[in-house]
Amino acid sequence: MLGRSLLKNGQRSFGTRFKPRQTQLFIDGKWVNSAHGDTFETIDPYTEQPIIQVQRASVEDVDRAVYSARKAFDQGPWRKTSATERGDLLMKLSDLIMQNCDELAHLEALDNGKPVTFAKMGDVPGTARTFQYFGGLANKIVGDTIQAPGNFHAYTRKEPVGVAAQIIPWNFPLVMQAWKLAPALAAGCTVVMKTAEQTPLSALRIGELIQQAGFPDGVVNILSGFGEDAGAYLTTHPDVDKIAFTGSTEVGLEIMRNSSKTGLKRVTLELGGKSPNIICEDADVSEAVAQANFGCFVNAGQICSAGTRVFVHDKIYDEFIDKSVQLASQAVLGDSQDPNTTQGPLISSEQREKVWGYIESGKGQGASIMTGADPYDGQGYFIKPTIFADVHDEMTIAKEEIFGPVMQVLKFSDYDEVISRANNTDYGLAAGIMTNDIGRAFYLVNSLRAGTVFVNNYRLGFDI
Repeated sequence: MLGRSLLKNGQRSFGTRFKPRQTQLFIDGKWVNSAHGDTFETIDPYTEQPIIQVQRASVEDVDRAVYSARKAFDQGPWRKTSATERGDLLMKLSDLIMQNCDELAHLEALDNGKPVTFAKMGDVPGTARTFQYFGGLANKIVGDTIQAPGNFHAYTRKEPVGVAAQIIPWNFPLVMQAWKLAPALAAGCTVVMKTAEQTPLSALRIGELIQQAGFPDGVVNILSGFGEDAGAYLTTHPDVDKIAFTGSTEVGLEIMRNSSKTGLKRVTLELGGKSPNIICEDADVSEAVAQANFGCFVNAGQICSAGTRVFVHDKIYDEFIDKSVQLASQAVLGDSQDPNTTQGPLISSEQREKVWGYIESGKGQGASIMTGADPYDGQGYFIKPTIFADVHDEMTIAKEEIFGPVMQVLKFSDYDEVISRANNTDYGLAAGIMTNDIGRAFYLVNSLRAGTVFVNNYRLGFDI
């Protein structure tokens, strides 16, 4: 059947519909090779084999892309494009994404390893809706009229920052690209985006759709490359006005330091997490287990807002553990292109080894293995869904971001105590609460130091 992937000698054979079709850099509205002709392999996390060679951006390519974006912002048609016209282009891009939903979902599953069903029902529609939302917002950016003393007319005007350098991670390539591109384009900025070296393919396909939608040349530039050269140079480039980065805390700190070397750039960082998920004694245990399972194991646990520290009231602790083990054991690990797969592989062998190191740490520090924590028998960078019970706050697995399918279940009995424990972290990205007591819900929401707090839901906004 057209588009179906088949394995032959450990590698995939694709129909023309889902075969990666773009591997070049997108600069100034053109598809070009890197300045030195360098390429790199992007790897299929399931077969552990190369998918295709992709052009690798150099510092010279960063210069070309930034110059293009600078020109498009300062002199090009983008500066004269009305807010309504910008919104129309974003809306058109949203429509094109949904028209190519199957292809984008299969590319995302191929390059990232996530199940194609998840990509088709979550990532692609979420990407399209993001462009749609900001398309509608583009002509609603307004300022204020200020009552100034004397015979003066004073008002504020919100203007685009300029050239935005955007660096996205590998765990949600399509969604993260949209979260960065859509608001910047709606505001009237131009963009140079560096994709993650592990997952360049879906972003490049979006570049083709950006062309098809009719965006002017130079407004969006997409570079496939590595953080050590292209990414590092992009964040210090003197003609970049704004930096937006999603990724590890360590790299975020480095970007914050480097951004001031060539002027005071605006910086937005979205970094790691070790999010608490508090299960109260009055919660529906089966529903709490389902939400906690999704919140921890979605995307093989490779999500910064994952609710990996699950605090469970001692009255329901044993029941929660039993039902969580039962649900986790139902996960179907396998080929990301198979619609029956519910958990794909991790992104790379390096990530698998990192997660395995945390599992060994949990074992060594005395946490109880309830399920998982044994090697996967088969190809692919897999870690089985793993649940640790009897976890204490000082254990490494309870303190550091694992970024893999590993749940830590901690017991509590007092709510002020669990608030203190939940907040005792270097992170503050997200949190969850499961309770049927509305007063308790508000008390916990107002007490937790987290940017997003999910109540009776940890589905992260995905309609699947």
